[in-house]
Amino acid sequence: MPTARTILIASTPVHAHIAPLGQVARALTDAGHRVLFLTGAKFADTVRAAGAEFLPLPAGADFDDERIDELHPGRVGLVGPKAFMFDVRNLFLPPVPAQLAALDAAIAEHDVDVVANEILFLGATAYARRPRAERVPVVSLGIFPLYADDPDVAPAGLGVAPRPGVGGRIRNAVLRVIAQRIVFGALQRDVDAAMRAVGVDGTGTFFMNASSTADAIAQFTVPGFEYPRPTLSRSVRFLGPVATARSVAPSTAGLPEWWGDLDGKTVVHVTQGTVATASFGDLVIPTVQALADRDDVIVVASTGRRDIRLVTDALEPVPANLRITEFLPYDRLLPRVDVMVTNGGYGGVHYALEQGVPLVVAGQTEDKVEVSARIAWSGVGVNLRTQVATPERVRVAVDEVLTDASYRSNAQRIAREIAVFPGAPGIVPLVEELAAGRVRA
Repeated sequence: MPTARTILIASTPVHAHIAPLGQVARALTDAGHRVLFLTGAKFADTVRAAGAEFLPLPAGADFDDERIDELHPGRVGLVGPKAFMFDVRNLFLPPVPAQLAALDAAIAEHDVDVVANEILFLGATAYARRPRAERVPVVSLGIFPLYADDPDVAPAGLGVAPRPGVGGRIRNAVLRVIAQRIVFGALQRDVDAAMRAVGVDGTGTFFMNASSTADAIAQFTVPGFEYPRPTLSRSVRFLGPVATARSVAPSTAGLPEWWGDLDGKTVVHVTQGTVATASFGDLVIPTVQALADRDDVIVVASTGRRDIRLVTDALEPVPANLRITEFLPYDRLLPRVDVMVTNGGYGGVHYALEQGVPLVVAGQTEDKVEVSARIAWSGVGVNLRTQVATPERVRVAVDEVLTDASYRSNAQRIAREIAVFPGAPGIVPLVEELAAGRVRA
């Protein structure tokens, strides 16, 4: 019987980060380990429901993720690297001193064995840059695409797929210089300054390169949905999606009264997730308009618990083939879906792939530019390469996915791979190995 350990999970107070890490916490507590969860006050009940002990972030590190655009109007409309840089500078970098102080206090008080963090909790990046003898092991929880420098892969944040051979390596090296010294150069200097301010150094190490600081990376995907890296460190473990239909309790929510309308129809599901819902004109409304005249298609839209009138009031008339609600249980819906149109949230994309559902994606913010690139590279869907889609482009892409069997075939290939990976429970042996000092690069 493995020794019970104390694991400290640290997350920025953002729903899209907390939800998957709750699955990680549950897997660890189910295995008999004590889990402390350091995050924002509004997520206290979520943390406790996962079986973990809630530790509140100090006021200097806490914020309301539902008010980000209101509090930071300058981020509205930004996409790609500009959006990423804005968020790091304004949301993720300022809390570093308070985050690091909270980590140190929790580790000292609770005799923590392992720290586990998502990559944008930059206080943990600072902690991991300390000499190994002065800290406990750190595992990076890969709830976003893998960020690890590699000669065979273009730098993260650009959405550039691999190119094989020597030519690809040369291209990647050039892009790495451009990305890290020019595109993200000023941001990197800000990060380095912030690290020095809390007493650690990492100059020359790109701050999003988790493999350069963490002792291990638990990557919550499968190799078939991640770029091949022949020289990848053995400390990176692919575990499969953090939440799957087989690992999450079946939904008990009632089904909408129109559920039977899906019978015998081609079903296209469209969603912008639960965070990027400030403007349904980005993707949901264009998708509804794109397929409004299709008698053979039912468009099922969900608004991430926001009022459906934000969509229906923008449509005149409301198409007869639209079925819309605030929330839908994916374990019931996705087995009936022929194409999912999405803005590229990592968790939602993996839910679809677990069911072998091909995708149309339009996402250029946060990590979504990298998720979108992997969808195209793996052959499981079409990347529209935009944040704001047009009805015409959505219609063409949906028709392509419906008529070209390779997209569903590739999605089903990924589904078979997902089925043999452990998901969140795979974190347990990794944490136990880290605590025992047995993980090596």
